Amino acid sequence: MNRSTRKTELIRTVPRLPQTQAVRPRNSEHRGKDGQVMRIALFSTCIVDGMYPRVARATVEILERLGHEVVFPPNQTCCSQMHVNSGYFDDGYEVIKNHVEAFDSWDWDVAVAPSGSCVASLRHQQAMVARSRGDEALALKAEQIASRTFELSQLLIDILGITNAAEQLGSYFPEHVTYHSSCHGMRMLGLGTRQQDLVRTVEGIKYTQLEGMDQCCGFGGTFSFKNADVSGAMVNDKADNVEATGASVCTGGDCSCLMNIGGALMRRGSDVQTIHFAEILASTKENPLKINSERVELSIG
Repeated sequence: MNRSTRKTELIRTVPRLPQTQAVRPRNSEHRGKDGQVMRIALFSTCIVDGMYPRVARATVEILERLGHEVVFPPNQTCCSQMHVNSGYFDDGYEVIKNHVEAFDSWDWDVAVAPSGSCVASLRHQQAMVARSRGDEALALKAEQIASRTFELSQLLIDILGITNAAEQLGSYFPEHVTYHSSCHGMRMLGLGTRQQDLVRTVEGIKYTQLEGMDQCCGFGGTFSFKNADVSGAMVNDKADNVEATGASVCTGGDCSCLMNIGGALMRRGSDVQTIHFAEILASTKENPLKINSERVELSIG
C-alpha cells in the first residue's frame, strides 16, 4: 500500500462531525445570559473535524446548555495556518478565500473555535496574506470575520460572562488534572489564565500546576517534521513535567499540542490522558466524561 492509499484509508476511518447534526436552525425559545439570544457559528478547525470531533461536540453542548443557538457553516475547512507558516502564500490565499466565503454566507452573531492557534491565524495572518495578493476586499472581510471569532475560553468569559464552570455550566470531573498553555493562545491571543481558570472551577477536580506550563511542547505544525530531534526533545521535557505532577489528565486548549504531548506519553507507556478543556467543561454528573487507559468517552445528545 503506497502513502497516498494509506492516507485515503485513514481519512475514511476517522469519524467526522456530522453536518446534519451540527447545522441548527434559529430557535426563538433559546435564551442566553440576561435573556439574550446569540447565534454562534462553530469553526471546528480541520484537526478537530478530522481527528477530534468529540471536541466540537463538547463545544456545541456547552453553548447549547447556556441557551444559545449553534450553526455550522458546512463549507469551512482550514484556517490556512499550516500553509502560511510554511511560506505557501498562494495556496494559503485560496484557503483563506474559502474560509471567508463559508462564514460570510451565514447569519451569526459571533463565531467560536476550540483552538487558540487557529483563531490567532485568523486574526494575524489571513488579512496579511490577502493584502500580499493585492486583494483588499478579501482582507477587509477576513478582518471583519476574525474580529467576531473567539477562542472558546474568550467567548465563555469575555462575551458570555462565565466565571464558574460548576455553578454556571454544571461541569463535573472528579480527576487529578494539570494544564498545558499552548503558545499561540498565550502569546498571540493573550489568553492569560482564562482556560485554566475555567478548569479549576469544575466540581470534583484536583488541580496541580505544571512546571514549565508556558514552555512550548515542540509541535509547531511542520516544525515537528522539519526539526524532529529538537521537537522530540521538547515534548519529552513536557511529558516529564506532566508525569511529575501525578495527574491522571493533562488538559489544554489546542488539540494539536495535546496530540503531540499525548503521543509522547503513550510512547513511554504512561497512563496519563490528554483531554481538551472543552470536554471537561461539557462533563456533568448526569453525563460524565469517562476516561480509562485506552480511550476518552463523552456521550452527548
